[in-house]
Amino acid sequence: QVRLVESGGGSVQAGGSLRLSCAVSGYINNRRWMAWFRQAPGKEREGVAAIESDGITTYTDSVKGRFTVSQDTAKNTLSLQMNILKPEDTAMYYCAAGSEPFAYLNQLAYTYWGQGTQVTVSS
Repeated sequence: QVRLVESGGGSVQAGGSLRLSCAVSGYINNRRWMAWFRQAPGKEREGVAAIESDGITTYTDSVKGRFTVSQDTAKNTLSLQMNILKPEDTAMYYCAAGSEPFAYLNQLAYTYWGQGTQVTVSS
């Protein structure tokens, strides 16, 4: 059984930093992409950052230069370093994994999802 468990969320002031982690257990056949998505209250879930098994990364425009996605294949973990946080980054953050070759930030291409971790940024 595949499980994705996020951690590292919390409350910070604007300008601060947080590091999210996602621990993957179980076997995902031909896993290609892992990603972070977020959903703010009253808004649709959106892709934040994704990383392909060969190291290709992609980010949504609003976090470029502030967030960094990385993975440790040996430890089977995904991370998201978030710097210069803004109030508009406040959301529930979800980790996802998938086997589609061109998943990028398309949430429909992801099969496995975590339960989420809350990030709250105050002004």
